[in-house]
Amino acid sequence: MSTSPGSSAPGHGARAGGESLSADEPLALNEPLAGHAPPIGHGPPTVEGPPAANEPLTGHEPLTVNEHRTLVDALAAPLAPLTLPLLGDDPSAQPTEAGSRSSSGAMGTAETHPEKGFSSPGRPARDCFGAVLARDMDARLAVPPFTNSAMDGFAVRFTDVTPGTPLPVAGDIPAGDTSPHELAAGTAWRIMTGAPLPAGADTVVKVEHTDHAPGVRRPPTAVTITELPRRGANIRQAGEDVAVGTPVLAAGTVLDATALAAAASVGYRELAVHPRPRVGIVTTGAELVGAGDELAAGQVPDSNSVLLRGLVRGAGADVAAVVRTDDDPQHLREALAGWHDVDLVLTAGGISAGAYEVVRQVLEPMGVRFHHVAQQPGGPQGVGTLGVATGRVPVLCLPGNPVSVFVSFHVYATGLIAVLAGRAMTTAPRTVDVSAGEGWSSPPAKTQFIPLRLASDGTVHPIHRLGSGSHLVASLPLADGLGVVPAGVGRVAPGDRLQFIDTRAGTPLSARRSSEDFHE
Repeated sequence: MSTSPGSSAPGHGARAGGESLSADEPLALNEPLAGHAPPIGHGPPTVEGPPAANEPLTGHEPLTVNEHRTLVDALAAPLAPLTLPLLGDDPSAQPTEAGSRSSSGAMGTAETHPEKGFSSPGRPARDCFGAVLARDMDARLAVPPFTNSAMDGFAVRFTDVTPGTPLPVAGDIPAGDTSPHELAAGTAWRIMTGAPLPAGADTVVKVEHTDHAPGVRRPPTAVTITELPRRGANIRQAGEDVAVGTPVLAAGTVLDATALAAAASVGYRELAVHPRPRVGIVTTGAELVGAGDELAAGQVPDSNSVLLRGLVRGAGADVAAVVRTDDDPQHLREALAGWHDVDLVLTAGGISAGAYEVVRQVLEPMGVRFHHVAQQPGGPQGVGTLGVATGRVPVLCLPGNPVSVFVSFHVYATGLIAVLAGRAMTTAPRTVDVSAGEGWSSPPAKTQFIPLRLASDGTVHPIHRLGSGSHLVASLPLADGLGVVPAGVGRVAPGDRLQFIDTRAGTPLSARRSSEDFHE
């Protein structure tokens, strides 16, 4: 499968009636097929100008997926750089130096702070892990910072060694020893891995190539070398990895564990980064109860809050606050009034044209726009900004059915989070080109985003006989991604090519076979 960069990238859709597109007929993510209304940018738009932000949900033609994405893209800009610690925003979360030498030579004592290093509820820790580097990083320290031993053994002058002839041992140099040492001619120093090489030494002989037993705490008075290595063996020269001033990480790097270790090794305690976005989540509905709670008649578990928390974390953002509200608008206003330190708000439910659509009732007067999008599932959508303590932040209002939440998150929110974090330039999802392994129906007037599993032969299949039903949350673990069937297509036939949004990016294909086994 070949990767395409997003909704505007080349891809292929299935023709109505099951006819396949040829391999050289690319389609944009929401581009209709030949003989249907032209796509955006190639003819009149689907609607004659968008309705005002506070106009009602009904009474207008649905927006296309690309038109709705234009509104989402308008909210997207990288968060301002912050200078953050590499890991942990609490100095007491640094490793305790139990039993180590302090600068005064005294031994440290171990202390435990089980409550330290964790942020209070609603205030995620701000550090560099998973953030995007905002400026190029050059080495402040050389690596290694000094010439040191690569082995436990004995530091010698190569010309002083005659195998089988003892050398007097001047003393011991453990790792962490900061005292200066000099090697006199015709002698040796016992030395540990990582310890600074004494002046005058040019070779380290491994302890295994001497008559000294490994693991003995006291150094011998003399050592006999049984096997002489090459001159310069087992020595790490200062700066042989990088010298001071060497470029180490470029701006735009996503800071994983290896990048942070590199930053620490070249002298950094903190970095300027585009931080991980902090996301506030709202789920709505008087019928919702907590996961695992006993259900009364008419109640359902609040799977959306669990789903969104996991999706937000998987997208590289932090969950800053979570609210589950009933259908009373005042309750939602009161909950939002207490929010602070959020960069994005996601809501699920309460945005259609019914009488109890609490999110629409509260946010529409604040300027958030609500409309239908010609997609299945996830037609109702809301987009705008919301005032919080730190200013105005983007808000995406998603439908309430769980599969609609899943689809809308991957089609719009994942990309918005990536732009806020500085990892992407557009909210459009990346897609790959796949082949349908079986047929299914699609609503011709809408873009269909159907959960699919990836078979071992590379073909894709619907995860459920009901296709893209918006309530099929218990089947979502079988999905490897979303198939994109363009508007104008009524039927996908086996062998048809279509675009595929990988919703399990980073999961090896070998780990996805359980979904195929489930169906066989």
